Amino acid sequence: LPYELYEKYGVRRYGFHGTSHRYITKRALEMLNIPAEGSKIITCHIGNGGSIAAVKDGKSVDTSMGMTPLAGLMIGTRSGDVDPGALPYIMDKTGLDMQGISDMLNKKSGVVGISGVSSDMREVNAAAIEGNKRAQLSNTMYFYRIKKYIGAYAAAMGGVDVIIFAGGVGENQADCRERVLEGLEFIGVELDKEVNAKKRGEEAILSTPNSRVKVLLIPTDEELMIATDTYEIVKGLK
Repeated sequence: LPYELYEKYGVRRYGFHGTSHRYITKRALEMLNIPAEGSKIITCHIGNGGSIAAVKDGKSVDTSMGMTPLAGLMIGTRSGDVDPGALPYIMDKTGLDMQGISDMLNKKSGVVGISGVSSDMREVNAAAIEGNKRAQLSNTMYFYRIKKYIGAYAAAMGGVDVIIFAGGVGENQADCRERVLEGLEFIGVELDKEVNAKKRGEEAILSTPNSRVKVLLIPTDEELMIATDTYEIVKGLK
């Protein structure tokens, strides 16, 4: 977009879930006993809302959400990335105004919009298992978009050492992690499927000992991160 929109109105990529991405990055460095300097980590906060960050040398260098939470992954009720040119076309065909198109993108798209079942992945998974084709399609799209960002961020950082899963879906849905990582062996990912299938909501290393890329499950703790940051801010106040 034109640079002056950034200068005049602050239009820029802000990103979201920063507290979560920061916490799980910190825990990964502690778990693996490696320094932030030289590390290349991809953090996946996956839930009803979701975003992915590329963390190089301990600092975020890219994130999937943008100025608003609409950018990036397909999530519960939000579309994620779409062709901007599709929007005026849809508005012309449906008669939706700006508020209407915003409501569609934020509240009626994503998992619920594709599946027609729910924005809750547990309900969508149940429908998919029962043979609901749209639920199955929704899952395929959901997992594919996560895989796509992992691949993009590995390329952007010139490789990846660690991939972390967190958030309601990332922490608790083993088949999500398996389907996302399937096909990423070429960048050094080797998932231990038996370990992955058993782990839910607890810190764990999910990759095999021989995997060049470590895959971690780390339940996020945004509240602890906020409390720690608050303490650091106020302890020096007089």
